[in-house]
Amino acid sequence: MLSKDKLRKKFIFLRKKKYFPTEIDFFKPLKKIVNFKKKINISLYYPSNFEVDTLPLVSFLNRKKFTTSLPKLQANGKMNFVKWKIFDPLIVNRYGFLEPLNSSKIIVPEILIVPLVAFDKNRNRLGYGKGYYDKFIDIYRNKKKLLTIGLAFSFQEYKKIPTNKLDKKLDYIITNKGIL
Repeated sequence: MLSKDKLRKKFIFLRKKKYFPTEIDFFKPLKKIVNFKKKINISLYYPSNFEVDTLPLVSFLNRKKFTTSLPKLQANGKMNFVKWKIFDPLIVNRYGFLEPLNSSKIIVPEILIVPLVAFDKNRNRLGYGKGYYDKFIDIYRNKKKLLTIGLAFSFQEYKKIPTNKLDKKLDYIITNKGIL
């Protein structure tokens, strides 16, 4: 079995090689999971490194008056989610990812859309290795109902992602081939 670091390198390379742009149709399976008639807080990520492009979804959600947010890293190794709309300013964080410039409008999402480097059929997620999402999920799943949805391309599936007690399973994973 490959280590997490080797899997990360393999799948980041594969994602770059096989990436294709996503349109709003990619997100249609969300209608089977999310009640879009109820105004809820949805957190997403700003796409980078050939991740599934969430910007068409953010635009759609903003037009429908949903509250959307992006992650903002904290000095203590945790992250918050800050209210963000499609044209709000962003800054580059210490890892090279874009995050909201404004940090005063912290919200706790009801739905957390999560990026993936790789995943398996058991809904285990391989991320970038810093544990930010796992820590957030661990804290807020116990405090309130939090629905977690990973976005990936189908070619990012691996037979079995190595996990430990800190890794948190996702509720769903959506790919270009449907819902897992």
